[in-house]
Amino acid sequence: MHNIEIQEMTEEFLKIWQSAGIHLNNQVEGGIQSWLRAHPYPPFLEHLSFRLGNQLFFIRIEDIDGKIHGPGSVRGLLAVAEGNRGHACLLPMKKKFFGGEWVPDRSGWSLIDAKTKKPVDPISLVTEEKIEMTPWELQDMAVQVVKDYLEKQGYQIISWQGNPEVDPAIWFVGNSKGPEWVVIRTIKFPENQAPRPSNWQAIANQCSRMSRIGHFASVALVSTNQPFQSQEEQAVPLWRGHAMHVRFTGLE
Repeated sequence: MHNIEIQEMTEEFLKIWQSAGIHLNNQVEGGIQSWLRAHPYPPFLEHLSFRLGNQLFFIRIEDIDGKIHGPGSVRGLLAVAEGNRGHACLLPMKKKFFGGEWVPDRSGWSLIDAKTKKPVDPISLVTEEKIEMTPWELQDMAVQVVKDYLEKQGYQIISWQGNPEVDPAIWFVGNSKGPEWVVIRTIKFPENQAPRPSNWQAIANQCSRMSRIGHFASVALVSTNQPFQSQEEQAVPLWRGHAMHVRFTGLE
């Protein structure tokens, strides 16, 4: 369980963020189809992220003149990229002297590696290799499942995040008409029900400053290629970008 800093985008940085997203989307014919993060709401480890083939890219946007600063940090960017076995990238942006439009500082994707500062071409990094999904990816997917469920039930989402080391995963306005929280755990085949974390009371105590109403959600995942022919069969790995079945029966 960790505390995370909640920072919001300034109005000026939001303009940079929007221009950066449009730029990245235009680099792929038909646009990027698998955005992981494409919303401007906290908390922030990266500003934008997406999957291209079997590779994940996590983007931090920077003003080359250093006048406008976005939320989060390079340290957070490196953490989320490492946790997801992805690429941590910086996207330097500049403001045009005439018109004030925000544009990339470089040609092409305009991405640079956050560690080496070398140019990054996402398409050239995509391979045919099967990559098993990391705990971060599985947690992020589970959070999206629960978030979609809550929204379909008519609840207002306050915030959400997919770091498996941070609890809770979701805050929303519940039946109490006030903030309520959700702790989410994933489980893989052959198990179909995740247990509540052993530190549940510690999580509840920490959250009690905002709300004493908490919920638990178990999300079970299994590959669509799982044969289900015997109780002893091995689990088919959950490959990045491949289909899977999801079992979620609601909040506890």
